[in-house]
Amino acid sequence: MITCVGSLTHYNIRFANQQTGTSDKGYFEILSLCGTLSVSGAHLHISIADMEGKTIGGHLLDGCTIYTTAEIVIGESKDLIFTRENDDITQWKELQVKSNK
Repeated sequence: MITCVGSLTHYNIRFANQQTGTSDKGYFEILSLCGTLSVSGAHLHISIADMEGKTIGGHLLDGCTIYTTAEIVIGESKDLIFTRENDDITQWKELQVKSNK
């Protein structure tokens, strides 16, 4: 993920070290969206601001609703392969980057 700007009328994100997500309705500006995408999954974090400029951010979850637009720029690598594989220590699917050569 290279960048993203836009707006939402509903967000669904998970804050650090929380088991469940938090959602709200209103008008929110997307300030940034970063992370990785692969055929085996995605790991994206989003920062948004409300109508007063208060900013929150966290792990992007399903269920966000775009308001007017979301201009998303995604990069691609022909030299690297991104996968998500189970990690024995964290028990999460963690990013693995391998050479395509």
